[in-house]
Amino acid sequence: MGKGSRRIDGSTFCVQRWCGLKVHRIPPMDAEPSSVTAGAAFQVSWMLAAFRRAAAVAGALAALLIPLVAFADAGDAGEALPIETHGFVSQGAIKSTEYNYLVNSKRGSVDFSEVGLNFTARPMDNLRLGFQLFSRRLGTTGNFNVKADWFYFDYHWRDWLGLRAGRVKLPFGLYNEVNDVDAARVPVLLPQSIYPLADRDFLLAQTGAELYGYARLGAAGALDYRIYGGSVEVDTPAQAGSPIQITAIETPYVVGGRLFWETPLDGLRVGGSLQALKLNLNFSQMGMPFTASIPAVIWIASAEYAASDWLLAAEYSRWYERSDSTDPLLVVAPVTSERMYALAAYRFSRWFQTSLYYSLLFPKTSNRYGVANNQHDIALTFRFDINAHWLIKLEEHYMHNAAGLDPALNGVSQMDLGTLDKDWLVFLIKTTAYF
Repeated sequence: MGKGSRRIDGSTFCVQRWCGLKVHRIPPMDAEPSSVTAGAAFQVSWMLAAFRRAAAVAGALAALLIPLVAFADAGDAGEALPIETHGFVSQGAIKSTEYNYLVNSKRGSVDFSEVGLNFTARPMDNLRLGFQLFSRRLGTTGNFNVKADWFYFDYHWRDWLGLRAGRVKLPFGLYNEVNDVDAARVPVLLPQSIYPLADRDFLLAQTGAELYGYARLGAAGALDYRIYGGSVEVDTPAQAGSPIQITAIETPYVVGGRLFWETPLDGLRVGGSLQALKLNLNFSQMGMPFTASIPAVIWIASAEYAASDWLLAAEYSRWYERSDSTDPLLVVAPVTSERMYALAAYRFSRWFQTSLYYSLLFPKTSNRYGVANNQHDIALTFRFDINAHWLIKLEEHYMHNAAGLDPALNGVSQMDLGTLDKDWLVFLIKTTAYF
């Protein structure tokens, strides 16, 4: 593997492309951490209370799993089985100027919490096991329910062929596999046109199996591939006040793959991802039961270049979907959305990094104009690594138009999005402690 290359699976990652060094090896700072800027100070008291709630969930997870770890360490015949343990607690706050974004952010919200605890073990040289318990709250989503976020066994037969099975992270674009690892990136929010946080549970992992491999091509570089198939767990969303109540969501299948070429130019990789899936929904409207089926195909073209303290990345994607339903009003013609972003990140020092990206979303390529039909997002982030286990991020988004807004969260209909103001801002602060 080349000097600038990276391998990611369900439990381990290298963040040299984002941070310039592995986060768990960042040496502590000698100086005292700087205070939070005055513009974000109004959120601190909210964050402390919510952080305590998230920390309580982390404590409950630890209390549940410590006996399991102790039992595994005992091993057979007194031989200890080495187990790697990692965890994190994240707490954020969101404030927007005009509209509610992701949460009830117009008034300011701290409903942006995450906590996870994961374990990996290698009982044999070519066999690895792992799982993560995770809990979160994003607005009305999650509500600190603990679930198995991912779990797998990984049999590595050769560098060019391995097998994973379980609930395995989806290889979707450049950064989907670190979407739940705040320490592995600079931005608080990855570009939402391609990595929508509201769909995290839907896009993070699939229950099934995958083949993977890394094939060296000599002077031509290397190929990194993933091929998978299974199903996706989708929780029924909160629907208070909605005239349509979804009672069940099923994903009969998700299949796809990703191929990256690590080029002879050190630090440059290019490739693509392809995914096909189907959603089946049961719902009721005015007490009448209906069903709907939504097949979709998603592809992404990706490019990333990491050199010295710089990281440059760009991705372009199209999502195709259509809807069939027993309710004629919900049968829609095929829809194609277009999504893209360009990102630049730079590490000034071991404790300070920044990133800037421009993200663009067109929900329908057939109608690109108007406030409701596109969204431009320019995001600037400052990341401060206080020490080897604690970081703070400040982020500001300039939003133009409203295609990325949730109408229900803003008390308007889809048609009314076109009447909203064009320009608005979102401010985020997030802190993460990890080990």
